[in-house]
Amino acid sequence: MDWQSEGYILSVRSHGETSAIVKAFTKEHGVHAGLVRGGRSRRMRPVLQAGNKVSLEWHARLSEHLGIFSIEAINLQAALIMEDRLALAAINAVSAVTIEALPEREAHANLFTAFEILLEHLNDINIWPALYVRYEIALLQALGYGLDLKTCAATGGNEYLTHVSPRSGRAVCASSAEPYLDKLLALPGFLRGENTVAPDDIAKGLKLSGYFLTSRIFYTFNKDIPQARYRLLETLKNADII
Repeated sequence: MDWQSEGYILSVRSHGETSAIVKAFTKEHGVHAGLVRGGRSRRMRPVLQAGNKVSLEWHARLSEHLGIFSIEAINLQAALIMEDRLALAAINAVSAVTIEALPEREAHANLFTAFEILLEHLNDINIWPALYVRYEIALLQALGYGLDLKTCAATGGNEYLTHVSPRSGRAVCASSAEPYLDKLLALPGFLRGENTVAPDDIAKGLKLSGYFLTSRIFYTFNKDIPQARYRLLETLKNADII
């Protein structure tokens, strides 16, 4: 069994004295693990960093085997943002959420594109937090738990959508939401088609996507949402982003 692709490093774990087990995210093969011989070497360590775009060759005698990765660098983005604690927290969070939520070796081309767009904008703090929220919403969609944010669950209309029902995952318009504000989740403007991001929109978006990631995905696995995501929220709070 053999394949070649491009993808992004998600995680690296030491294996033995010189090797590493790497998980990568590819368009054609989803989250996929493989052994990298010499992965702990001085030459490979800069390559095997979460967020780096790489060329991958995977070889295994049988498809169910772990297999061997041969990896070459395409874009060592991780090195460029290593000193940016916000962007680094984002890479760690999106990598952890992707690993924990997605079944291995299951292709999700649209989600991969959203992942790539997020990483390409990590140098701009004015853009990437909204893209991160959109990625988590796309992740829910990819796993069959998509939110209906286009029409009101109560009226069927598509105007003045301000909240989301935690039970149905459907949007609710302002008039219908009014009696139940303490029970509903706020819907940020950028998720309902507005071109600007209000000061509190990122916090609202992270709360919204985090609620459904927890209740629809991680709860069913008897897991908590990854600690790296909690650290992202804390980092954003300390920087007055949320």
